[in-house]
Amino acid sequence: MDRKNILFVFGTRPEVIKLAPVILELKKHSDRYNVIICNTEQQKELSNQTLSYFNLKADINLDCMRENQALADVQSRILTSLEHEVFSKHDIDATIVQGDTMTVLCGALTSFYRKIPVFHVEAGLRSYDIFEPFPEEVMRQMSSRVTALNFAPTQKNKQALLNEGIDENTIFVTGNTVIDALFCLSEATMQSAKEFYKNKNIQIDDKLVLITVHRRENHGERIDRILDAIEYLVKKYSDHTFVLPVHPNPNVKGKVYNKLQSYSNVHLLEPLDYPNLVYLMKNAKLILTDSGGIQEEAPSFGCPTFVMRYETERQEGIDAGVSVLVGADYDKIVNHSEDILSKDKSVSRLKAQNPYGKGNSAQAIEQIINKYFS
Repeated sequence: MDRKNILFVFGTRPEVIKLAPVILELKKHSDRYNVIICNTEQQKELSNQTLSYFNLKADINLDCMRENQALADVQSRILTSLEHEVFSKHDIDATIVQGDTMTVLCGALTSFYRKIPVFHVEAGLRSYDIFEPFPEEVMRQMSSRVTALNFAPTQKNKQALLNEGIDENTIFVTGNTVIDALFCLSEATMQSAKEFYKNKNIQIDDKLVLITVHRRENHGERIDRILDAIEYLVKKYSDHTFVLPVHPNPNVKGKVYNKLQSYSNVHLLEPLDYPNLVYLMKNAKLILTDSGGIQEEAPSFGCPTFVMRYETERQEGIDAGVSVLVGADYDKIVNHSEDILSKDKSVSRLKAQNPYGKGNSAQAIEQIINKYFS
């Protein structure tokens, strides 16, 4: 086949992590693909920082974010930038997007308007509540309508797409590329992460709790309840170390610092680069999170994970018993956490296999793309 121009469009750190293995796999086949990397910079510093970890650099940076802009403004800016700065200047044979962000929807729409096939990595995740997660659930569903190749992580994701009338011939169960990314970590990289925490005088041992909280639907009263529960745990388990990378969103940052910064066993950090976050997951006794990606990664390390959301599009982890939905419910967060923190780490480790993949997803995706063009 002729060499194809493949455009990758992303804007956030999770997208970089999950697309990097696919980018690297396609780059191995330079006779088949010319890879073009576009970063909308939805998360400017985080996305570029994570790219550098994988020794990758964007060919096109769009700088689409403005402080406190409305969702409609984000969408219009990304759509316009993609049209004028990317698609009108390059001959694109296919666009690859990942997940459920505004960048995904805009990348899919702009490609559709130009009748360019869209390949969707991590297709078929559903919560079926359009406000949980908001606005990502709707953006993921809308993207599915214009996708030529759906790379579904699990059979459940495939079934969701089939239930919505998506052509079965376009759906492929590949596992999740986030597991591939975990295996990209070298020993030297993990040693560097170990030194990072040593230099910050943060004790990494069997009494480590990792917390992330940032989702839009948890802003307001919900985050107040979550932080109240965390404060209770911090006080009760004063011999444990609580590490919380703080999201820069002002709706989150101020409340987190006001509630927790005075406690000596709490470490509030700037957003972490990917290896340093993985190091925490690998060593944590417990993870409290409202993140999507961490739900998929933590089972690889046997770490119990409590999901501070009321709905999740990653139901496989719940079904497998590797994660538990606790919402922003004070009692659930406290009670479930106490059940883990009151035991030794060795007793509470998970035995179940990671339901999201084995680490060979990118290779499978490349083979499907090659067959598509052949």
